[in-house]
Amino acid sequence: MNLKTIAHIRNMYKEKFGIPRQSGLTDMVSKIVFEKEFRDINALRGLEGFSHLWLIWGFSKNGEDGDEPFRPTVRPPRLGGNTRVGVFATRSPFRPNPLGLSSVRLKQIIETDEGPVIEVLGADLLDGTPIYDIKPYLASFDCHSDAKSGFVDKNEFRVLKVILSDEQKAILGQDAAILEQTLSQDPRPQYQDDPDRVYGMRFSDYEIRFTVRGDVLTVLEVSRVSPEAR
Repeated sequence: MNLKTIAHIRNMYKEKFGIPRQSGLTDMVSKIVFEKEFRDINALRGLEGFSHLWLIWGFSKNGEDGDEPFRPTVRPPRLGGNTRVGVFATRSPFRPNPLGLSSVRLKQIIETDEGPVIEVLGADLLDGTPIYDIKPYLASFDCHSDAKSGFVDKNEFRVLKVILSDEQKAILGQDAAILEQTLSQDPRPQYQDDPDRVYGMRFSDYEIRFTVRGDVLTVLEVSRVSPEAR
């Protein structure tokens, strides 16, 4: 089966490090921009009536070339990166077919020079990720109130307190709140807990440097990325 890329996503996540590990954890706006072949507003007729969407997409930057041998187990970050479980019991990007599935909130559909664009909230996708399909989320069927989440239920979700200075917030402007939400999810590999280590990540047009001590993440530096590096 040959998959067609129908669209690409555009947002502030310019590298893998720092992207939320699940969808719905931030209020960041992402734009779904369609390829020319699919820029027909009729393909979206009726979509405005739904609050959430399923995105089916590709792990385009996970380092797999499709020829590597099958790996039956992986080490999910949720278990500290040291415990192996079956690949089909995780959402790891390293799978036989590198497909991702995310539930996002529909913000609006707008008309642009690039055709109809869908704006969504809470996407956990890298900027430029290919989208293969979009389907409406159906609350009556897709939500299961009695669902269990295996080892995920047994590991408390850790949220960090993020310290941003007033000067850093001024540099970031309206992006400060989204960065704070992103960093609060603790972007570090969970097996790393060195309070003196300085981490760096690209966020939108900024380079962010921070440390984590206990449950407090302190942003040390916010600097703009040069136009040549964007």
